[in-house]
Amino acid sequence: MYKGLCMENITQEEVLKIAALSKIEIAQQDIPELVRRLQNVLSYAERVQDIAKEAEIVLFKNINADREDVVVSSDTQAILKQAPQEENGYFVVPKIIDN
Repeated sequence: MYKGLCMENITQEEVLKIAALSKIEIAQQDIPELVRRLQNVLSYAERVQDIAKEAEIVLFKNINADREDVVVSSDTQAILKQAPQEENGYFVVPKIIDN
């Protein structure tokens, strides 16, 4: 989870720092309510994380998409014959980038 942030150590100073980083103004009388709400959000996130650990749920899974390389033969000349323009065994395409 968030290192250094758990529900028992959200302070008014941290709320003011978050507000400054977010470039929002917070009225002094709103700070205690925002502290309480942030504590609730972090508490909820901790519970979700604990439930995921208990259930051994994998939230992110790395999938290895490796496959065997297989050489597939193809008739190069037949493919080049379909091209609008060919030169020395290569497709000729219009130049789209200037030097």
